[in-house]
Amino acid sequence: MTDRELINLAKEASKNAYVPYSRFPVGAALECRGGIVFTGCNIENAALGSTICAERTAACKAISEGHRDFVRIAVYGEGEGYCYPCGACRQFLAEFAPEMEVLSAKKDRYVSNKLSELLPHTFNF
Repeated sequence: MTDRELINLAKEASKNAYVPYSRFPVGAALECRGGIVFTGCNIENAALGSTICAERTAACKAISEGHRDFVRIAVYGEGEGYCYPCGACRQFLAEFAPEMEVLSAKKDRYVSNKLSELLPHTFNF
């Protein structure tokens, strides 16, 4: 799967976002080893701490289906800047794949980073 194809899946996932508070839909497409892809969107809640980001939605779907071998994730948002995972999502993903590739996208552009570049000092035991 190409970077653009993965980003397009993230963009499609963003259309399912539930964002009545921020009005900022985000989509994610998480690729696992073997080419299996899980998508997710952000889901907000009036109790803001219960909100879940697109990246964690996709990761939870993958993990609940027995996949923990993350290769890369595309994160898409319509903002002016690139849509990077938040700190909580970076730490969550690092639990499973600290060296995975992260494609941060906006409209027609994207950048690629290793997760370890975005979160150089993960919390671990």
